[in-house]
Amino acid sequence: MKITLISVGKLKSGPERQLCERYAERFQGICRSCGISEFRQVELSESNQRRPADRMADESRAIAAAMAADTRLILLDERGKTPTSDDFAEMVRGLRAQGTPHLTFVIGGPDGLDPALRARGETVLSFGRLTMPHQLVRALLCEQLYRAATILTGHPYHRN
Repeated sequence: MKITLISVGKLKSGPERQLCERYAERFQGICRSCGISEFRQVELSESNQRRPADRMADESRAIAAAMAADTRLILLDERGKTPTSDDFAEMVRGLRAQGTPHLTFVIGGPDGLDPALRARGETVLSFGRLTMPHQLVRALLCEQLYRAATILTGHPYHRN
């Protein structure tokens, strides 16, 4: 299974980028041992449309263009389900076991995700009801992907 993280908004150099890179590197180092052949991140520019609905639609088109055709779509949004780390790992394991060829996680821009894109998503996840900058959500997602891989491989990083 291949995993792609698509995020609207570009990380500037600094602690958020370093944190994302650290966990992405750790995740890539353990991917193969849990049946994940590739992990990549795609950064998309925020739309410059004036109206929020137009920005979300514009960003949605860019997200769709960056997705693999055979992907299963997981969206991150503050109104989504809030899984435990074990639940998150089980979701990844289950999708892998079903033979999912590609799994795409999407972090939207400041206005959120276009309703049409939300309708295409298989699951909507949240890291809490707080509104967070996409940079922090991205770092959290990279860490949770690494944590899921450690759970799936029995690595001691994750302790209950």
